[in-house]
Amino acid sequence: MKRLGLARLSAALLLAGAALPVAAQLPAAPAAAPPAQLPPIPAWGGTLEPQDRDERGLWMMSADDEQLIRGSRFVIDDPALNAYVRGVLCKAVGADRCQSVRLYVMRVPVFNASMHPNGMMQIWSGALLRMRGEAELAAVLGHEFAHYERRHSLAGFKQARAATDAALWAAFIPIAGLAVSLGALQGFFIYNQAQEKEADLGGLSFVQRAGYSTAAFADVWERLIAEEDAGRVARGQKPRAGRRSGFFATHPPSAERMTYLRALARQAADTGDPGAASLRAGLGAWFGRFLEDQVKLNDFGGTEWLLADLARRDGWTGQLLSTRGDLYRLRGQDGDMAIAAGLYREALAKGHADPETRRGLGLALLRQGQQAEGQAMLKAYLEAKPDAGDAAMLRMMAGLPSPATAGPTQ
Repeated sequence: MKRLGLARLSAALLLAGAALPVAAQLPAAPAAAPPAQLPPIPAWGGTLEPQDRDERGLWMMSADDEQLIRGSRFVIDDPALNAYVRGVLCKAVGADRCQSVRLYVMRVPVFNASMHPNGMMQIWSGALLRMRGEAELAAVLGHEFAHYERRHSLAGFKQARAATDAALWAAFIPIAGLAVSLGALQGFFIYNQAQEKEADLGGLSFVQRAGYSTAAFADVWERLIAEEDAGRVARGQKPRAGRRSGFFATHPPSAERMTYLRALARQAADTGDPGAASLRAGLGAWFGRFLEDQVKLNDFGGTEWLLADLARRDGWTGQLLSTRGDLYRLRGQDGDMAIAAGLYREALAKGHADPETRRGLGLALLRQGQQAEGQAMLKAYLEAKPDAGDAAMLRMMAGLPSPATAGPTQ
């Protein structure tokens, strides 16, 4: 059996727009009213260890995935970004719990966060981009840690094992080593409503103790649903009622869930800090890179909604305007080049100094037949970035001689 890794394959599948397969469904628990208050955080008993044969098997699969993740080109190894994200996690769950986590920040422009039973946690760049504040990041990380602390993935693992015969199960763990399909491993991380509520309560208790806003998690869910719907409508599809793709495949939302999350925030007398400024400072230059990755997903409706949502938080900054210009220019439908050029001009008028804005404006103008101004913008871009990867093509479009034929400079 070919050896597959969740890190490698999930990134490839999600970037291609495919839904992650579901291998194990847990029965839904009946809806219940929210508790009168958030539960106390239990004492930490130390780093979790596998307790039986089933859990040892699940740890083996997780260790195999972690080996692939550790060497993956998707891992962001920037020390500052990793220290910031880990700092938020540690502030939320506490230093004692945080010591048990090995955190990987992945450059994959899709919303996802997860924690494996062996202490490996992932947060994808698509999730970081969509956070409005540090409180939301703490809520998502705390929620995943709560699943881990309560050993929720083990329940899915045991149910999947019980549903297969011995021969099929043996095929997953060959004598020579571990082999696991994406569908099988992903299925172990599907949580039922009771488990989701436990993780919601545990995560929100972490958030409240850390002094963050307890409304954060409900905010994240509502915006994810709205973004997914916007993308589907733009593609001529109906909003997805079941929501079994992407992050929703393992964390199914519901109207009831949104209601009790909001009720919990009200009952907690939410006065916490949303942490918007600290989040933006923590992401630093990576925020712009994550925006670029998002545009390349070719999800016009979802990206347009996301940019507007970010603008509701920050206003239409030059960076957001320029990114929106890229979105329209790359789509290239009738009228899009004029819209893109207007957005680029507005970004420049706001003092956005990124040379890529002039590049985008130059290309949009040339597509509209405005040669002189378009070439001038490309020349300005090449002056700022003479070693750009597509410099040769842009020099030709700008009417400049190639370096090999240009005369000596004075």
